[in-house]
Amino acid sequence: MLLPSFSGLTAFYAAVRNGTLTGAAAELNVSQPAISRRIAALEADLGCRLFDRTHKPARLTEEGRVLLLALRSGFGQIEQAVDVLRQGVSKQTITISGPSGFVAFWLIPRLEDLKVAFPALTIRIMSHEQGEAMPTAEVSVRFGLPDPALPSETRILSEDVFPVANPLYLARKGMSASDVDYASLVLLTMQSGRRHWYDWPAWLEAAGKPKLESAQFMDFNNYAMLVNAAMAGQGVCLSWAGLLDSFLESGALVRIAGPSVTSQRGYFVAARDGHAARPDVIAVLGWIQSHDGLGT
Repeated sequence: MLLPSFSGLTAFYAAVRNGTLTGAAAELNVSQPAISRRIAALEADLGCRLFDRTHKPARLTEEGRVLLLALRSGFGQIEQAVDVLRQGVSKQTITISGPSGFVAFWLIPRLEDLKVAFPALTIRIMSHEQGEAMPTAEVSVRFGLPDPALPSETRILSEDVFPVANPLYLARKGMSASDVDYASLVLLTMQSGRRHWYDWPAWLEAAGKPKLESAQFMDFNNYAMLVNAAMAGQGVCLSWAGLLDSFLESGALVRIAGPSVTSQRGYFVAARDGHAARPDVIAVLGWIQSHDGLGT
């Protein structure tokens, strides 16, 4: 199968990133009409519209979002590889990748300790959403079931799930963390969660709670936004043990009384793409393993 014109793909990608054809033209050093022609030719080649031009500014169609997701992964890996080559190996750069929720709530709070442990290294952080292609990285974290084909992986967090909320939100509802009525709360959930991990219906069933026929849900496409909504008092969210500990310790979020739900899934870390023999990679991998949430 022949790929579309590279000039069309780059024009489309630049237009989305810049938000305007003028910005894309400036980035690629061509005229605005040239960007328009390249995108039109790409749409003709694919047989679908990538932009809904009935809106001002134009919006991506569903087909456009599918293409953008693929280009972000592909161009992101190319940009990372070029950056590494330009810097040279003497810069001692190590990339750590993981799901966005893990990066935001487990890794970032520990970055200061990581920098102290490895002052000579430049640490690059990359995140991805569940279901997206994993970025190219020396050390990668994934969420899912244990994989017998990946014996070098180490589990650093188990799937232990329980509900949390802003205590002020519960107070506004006339409730406390020890006594809640889920049917009267807004349940914050994720679009992709239903396929990859516990969402509210699955959690309620596993926890032995009654099915909520008339529950109010608010849906997000990434876990960081969902947690921010919970912090802002917009509803109740599910937490994975080890991810939101800093918020629970500070009292910004409270754990709602009741059972937690577990599964065989979890977060696993390993050195990827043949980098396991590099001493610096082994050292960073060991640091992450020693700071896991399984009793350390």
